Amino acid sequence: MEDEGAATDLDEHGRPEPPLATGETETLLGFLDYQRATLAWKCAGLDADGLRATVGASSMTLGGMLKHLAYVEDDWFSRWLCGRDRPPPWDTVDWKADPDWEWHSAADDTPDQLRILWQEAVTRSRSGVAAALADGGLEQPARRSWPDGRAPSLRWILVHMIEEYARHNGHADLIRESVDGLTGE
Repeated sequence: MEDEGAATDLDEHGRPEPPLATGETETLLGFLDYQRATLAWKCAGLDADGLRATVGASSMTLGGMLKHLAYVEDDWFSRWLCGRDRPPPWDTVDWKADPDWEWHSAADDTPDQLRILWQEAVTRSRSGVAAALADGGLEQPARRSWPDGRAPSLRWILVHMIEEYARHNGHADLIRESVDGLTGE
C-alpha cells in the first residue's frame, strides 16, 4: 500500500507531522504515529532510574508506560483486530491476579528491554493495520467482539489508540519534567 500524503516532515523533536490535507486513513495513522513518536521522545535517553521515576502520589513511571502501551498495542491490534493469541510476555500473565501487571513488572526490565518490547509491538500493530486496511478499510470489524456480539471497527480502534497515547503522553510530560526538566508539548 503506497502511503501517499503520509507525514514526511519532522518537527524539532523528530516527530512526524500528521498530514494536513489527505484522506481519513492517512490522517488517523498520521496522528497515531505522532503520538507514538511523542512517547518515544519523552522516554529517550533515560536510564533505568529515569524510567522508574514517579511524580507525586502516582506510581506511574515512564517505563511502566512503555510496557503498558506495548500491551495496549498488542491487545487492540494483534488480539482484537487480527484475532491472534496474546504473544509473549502477555500470554503467561495472570491478569485476574494483577490487572496492572505491565505497570508493576516494568521496574524489573532494563530500558532496552522496555524500548524493544514497545517498538516490536508497534511494528506488529502497523502490520496488522495494513492487512486490515487491505482487507476492508476503516470499516473492517475486529475479529474479536464484546460479549454482546458487537465488534469495534478499525476506525474505532485507531481513534481509541490516539486517545490512549494522548492521555498517557500528558502523564509522560509531567514525569519527564520531574526527571530532568525536559518540557515541551
